[in-house]
Amino acid sequence: MAGGVARFSLIGSMLIAGALAGCGAQERPGTGPGGVPLENFTAEQIFERGEFELERDRPEDAAEYFGEIERLYPYSEWAKRALIMQAFAFHRDRDYENSRAAAQRYIDFYPLEDDAAYAQYLLALSYYDQIEEVGRDQGLTFQALQSLRAVIETYPDSEYARSAILKFDLAFDHLAGKEMEIGRYYLKRQHYAAAVNRFRVVVEDFQTTTHTPEALHRLVEAYLSLGLTDEAQTAGAILGYNYRSTAWYKDSYALLTGQGLSPQSIGDNWLSAIYRQTVKGEWL
Repeated sequence: MAGGVARFSLIGSMLIAGALAGCGAQERPGTGPGGVPLENFTAEQIFERGEFELERDRPEDAAEYFGEIERLYPYSEWAKRALIMQAFAFHRDRDYENSRAAAQRYIDFYPLEDDAAYAQYLLALSYYDQIEEVGRDQGLTFQALQSLRAVIETYPDSEYARSAILKFDLAFDHLAGKEMEIGRYYLKRQHYAAAVNRFRVVVEDFQTTTHTPEALHRLVEAYLSLGLTDEAQTAGAILGYNYRSTAWYKDSYALLTGQGLSPQSIGDNWLSAIYRQTVKGEWL
């Protein structure tokens, strides 16, 4: 971001002597050293103390100081700078809800400022950084995707667009992983039709992710179990064309040939349509 967040070198030399420089005493909210009300300090002094708290890894305190600038000096240049720094401090403290709220306020109040791109990126990170295990609810993943797309589309020339694209792809892959997890669950319990529905979603909607080869193989497994050999062979043909060197194709090939079948597009089904599109380039 322009200016603020990148400037995290120790600022002791910048602090005005005797003002808010790192005293060891614990101050009450809304006060500086010795309990002196923050109203007695300038916006710049409070801002520098917020940076100082970030330097000593106390982002919660930093966020409070940055918030006080917004309260005491509203609509000032320092309040604008403090708001984006507050969003950053909250995020560093893993207080994602407040980080998101501060970032959104910045976007609402200063949509044309250079740091608006960073605010949008922080907002997206407040969702993205909560994506952990595949088994968790995927609502956060959808919200992360939407917010990352906003960075990419609204600020395509910003320094955050490239990172947003990478994170978008990872989040997209994460959603595909969730579908695969559920599909495997159904497949293991011989609920083949339900499994097919999940693997189909991956092949149709998440075909650029790393999960597509396995999804095609699982379709071969599920369709063979259902006795739908045309679909199984067609899934194998797509797998062989696009991912021939993978273990998934080798396993599918063994399954098919073990039943006297071969990977080839047969019949008129949703997989044969994909085969015509991806292999033959026939889109109509």
